[in-house]
Amino acid sequence: MANEEEKQEGKGFTVKDRRRFATDTGEAREEVSTTAGAAAEPSAAQSSTDQPRANQPEQEPLPEINFSTFVIGLSTQALMHLGEMANPLSGKVEPDVPVAKQMIDIVGMLREKTRGNLSASEDRLMEDILFDLRMKYVEAAKRNRRNG
Repeated sequence: MANEEEKQEGKGFTVKDRRRFATDTGEAREEVSTTAGAAAEPSAAQSSTDQPRANQPEQEPLPEINFSTFVIGLSTQALMHLGEMANPLSGKVEPDVPVAKQMIDIVGMLREKTRGNLSASEDRLMEDILFDLRMKYVEAAKRNRRNG
């Protein structure tokens, strides 16, 4: 089944499938680009988003959001609350074990609600992240009891 973006017809535009993973297999894929029309010119909206604005500093493009990056983002928050990494805003390690437990429980709930609907790589990612977070939580809870 062809991608919806690739089915578009017309002149003067380029269609780029920017997804990093194939939707059917979850495997990394190469960039696909289809050009329609001989003299493709970017639209005004497209050219303004491709060029940095004069009054704003140039920013790196945000990563594509997919299920894996979403789960990794949640696990990063949990690690921060476990005291495994510094808060990016304050630069300080600020453990908050109850909040970390809640983040881990959210990832666990996602695991249960998505069971049977994930690719093999997404399923493995969920299992690995949950195992690592739960082990780190046990260590943090022990440290918290000794210090508290």
